[in-house]
Amino acid sequence: MVVTLVTVFIIGYACIALEHPLKVNKTATALLLGVLTWAIYNAFNLASGVDIETYRQFVTTNLIENLGETAEIVFFLLGAMTIVTLIEDYQGFSIITDKIKTTDKKRLLWIISILTFFLSALLDNMTTAIVMVALLRKLIADQKERWLYAGMVILAANAGGAWSPIGDVTTIMLWIKGEVTTVNIIVKTLLASLACIVVPVWLIGRTLKGDIQRPETDNEGFQVPHRLRMIVLIMGVCALIFVPIFKTITHLPPYLGMLFGLSVLWITTEILSRKYSKDDAKLPTAVSTLEHVDVPTILFFLGILMAVACLKVAGILGGLAQGLNDAFLGMHVGEEPVGFFVIDLIIGVLSSIVDNVPLVAAVQGMYPHVGPDVIFGVNHPFWEFLAYCAGTGGSLLIIGSAAGVAVMGMEKIDFIWYLKKITLLAFAGYIAGAIVFVVMDVTLFEKVEFLRDLACIPAATPLLC
Repeated sequence: MVVTLVTVFIIGYACIALEHPLKVNKTATALLLGVLTWAIYNAFNLASGVDIETYRQFVTTNLIENLGETAEIVFFLLGAMTIVTLIEDYQGFSIITDKIKTTDKKRLLWIISILTFFLSALLDNMTTAIVMVALLRKLIADQKERWLYAGMVILAANAGGAWSPIGDVTTIMLWIKGEVTTVNIIVKTLLASLACIVVPVWLIGRTLKGDIQRPETDNEGFQVPHRLRMIVLIMGVCALIFVPIFKTITHLPPYLGMLFGLSVLWITTEILSRKYSKDDAKLPTAVSTLEHVDVPTILFFLGILMAVACLKVAGILGGLAQGLNDAFLGMHVGEEPVGFFVIDLIIGVLSSIVDNVPLVAAVQGMYPHVGPDVIFGVNHPFWEFLAYCAGTGGSLLIIGSAAGVAVMGMEKIDFIWYLKKITLLAFAGYIAGAIVFVVMDVTLFEKVEFLRDLACIPAATPLLC
C-alpha cells in the first residue's frame, strides 16, 4: 500500500509540475490525486479483511477531521482573496501604488521584498502574498517581469512568516502547543529569516538594470471617488490585520476571523454601492467580486491537501519523520549534538514537496516538550530551527507553501519557470539563514545570559511565555 500511495502521489505531483506541457490544468490533477489516494488507501484496507463497521467509522472520522483542517485553509484563502479583490475593484491599491514613484528595477525589488517581509510577520504569509501580488499588478506591466517580483514576494512572505509567532501556520502550531514562546522565537529567528530574503534579493538585484514599464492607467472608465477608495482600503487592511487579534482574543481558528472581516466589509460595500452608485456606473460589492475570485486555486488547495492528509493517515509522513530521527538524531561534532539541525534542514526541504503542516505535526508527536520523555524542552533550538526551516523551505518549489500556491493561481506562474528562475535563489537564502541561525546559537546565545533570560519573562510578561 505504501509503495502504491507514494507512486501515485509522485506521478500526480509530476503532472502538476508539467501542467503546461501536458495541457492539463493543475487543479484537475490535484482533485484527482486527492480522491485517488483515499480510494487506494480504502481499497487496500478493505482487502486486508478488517471489520467493515469499525473501519468505516475510522475512515469517516479521519476524512471529516482532515477535511475540516483543509476547509480552514480553503475558507481562509477564499475570504482573503475576496477582501483583496474587493479592495482592487474599488481601486484602493492605487492609493499605495501612487506613493511608489520609483521605476528602477533594483530599487523596486528591495522595496517590495522588505515590505512583504515585515507585513508577512504582522498578517501571515499567504494573505501578504495575495496583497502584494495585487500591488504588483498595478506597478509592473510585463507579465514575465512581474513573475520575477512575484517569486521574490513568495520568498519574502515565507521568510517573514517564519520569525513571527502568527506569521506562518507551522510557527503558530509550535507557539500554540508551547514549544516556543513569543519573544524567544522572534529573537532567535529574526536575523536568520532576514538573511533568507536578503541573499536572494541581493543576488537577483545584481542582474537587474533599467526601469520597469508601468501599466497604462485607464482614465476613461468609472473612477471610484478617492474617499470611497480610502474607506475600503483601510477597512480591508484592518480586516486582515484583525485576524491574528481575533485568534488571540477568542482562541478560535483564523478563518473565522477572516470571514468576520469579510462580512463587515461586505455589509459596508453594500451600503456604499446603494448610496453612491449612479445609473451609468455601479460600485462593486462582494457579490460582484466573488464572480471573478480565483476558484481553481482554492480547489487546487483542496485536492493537494487532501492527498497529503491521506499520506498522513496512512502513517507515511510519521514513518518518514521516524526515519529521519533514527538516521540523524545521534550525530555529534565533538561533544556538541548536531543531529537535530540536520533533521530540521531535511524537513525544510521536504516541506517544499509535501505540506509542512502534517510534517511538523508528526515531529511534534515524536518529541514531547513536557513530561518524563522530554528530548527537546521548551525553547530548545530544535523547535526554533524547525520554525525557520519549515517556514522557509517551502519556497524551494512554488507549490511548497500556501503563499506560493496563492501566487501561482493569481499570476498563472509556470512550475518549471519557477524551478529554473527562483529555486536556486530560494535555496541560497535557505542555507544562508540556516548558517546564521546555527552560528548565532553556538557562539552567542550559549554565552550571553541576558539573551537567554529574555527568551521568557514569566513574572513581567506572562502573555509572552
